[in-house]
Amino acid sequence: MSKIDESLPFHPIRIAVLTVSDTRTPDTDKSGDTLVERLTGAGHVLAARGIVQDDRATIAAQLRDWIADPQVDAILTTGGTGLTGRDVTVEAHRDVYEKEIEAFGTVFTIVSMQKIGTSAVQSRATGGVAGGTYLFALPGSPGACRDAWDEILKPQFDSRHRPCNFVEIMPRLEEHLRRK
Repeated sequence: MSKIDESLPFHPIRIAVLTVSDTRTPDTDKSGDTLVERLTGAGHVLAARGIVQDDRATIAAQLRDWIADPQVDAILTTGGTGLTGRDVTVEAHRDVYEKEIEAFGTVFTIVSMQKIGTSAVQSRATGGVAGGTYLFALPGSPGACRDAWDEILKPQFDSRHRPCNFVEIMPRLEEHLRRK
């Protein structure tokens, strides 16, 4: 079973938070606030924060800007993962992914099922990697952000988590570029 090995050092990473919404402002962005509180409370660094409208090209452009920034190790987006016509965050993420982390959506669904039952089927949460940066698209509710962070991302972004974690493989995410 997974566990934290307290004999190992903790390595904080730099995480950007992007809220995707046509209506939220910095004063009303409870999901973004939830992610910032969780990641900084876990010892990580808030690298950047922003809000963009539900527009595929705009979302993808912001993701690409942060992927290109060496001060950003991971990007968490919140909002736009549902089924309506304006929900285009997943498509924007997939526009920039080099590799998708297919199991993230599956594990998120399992976690969500325990909290909201079959309503979990309405989320298209996704994860991937591009330019050596992790990207995760989370639903726009504070509860979903808490669940994703507490149950999946917090342990995976902890360098002490065993048997494995995202942090320990970060130096190898772009090894394919060095082989050319």
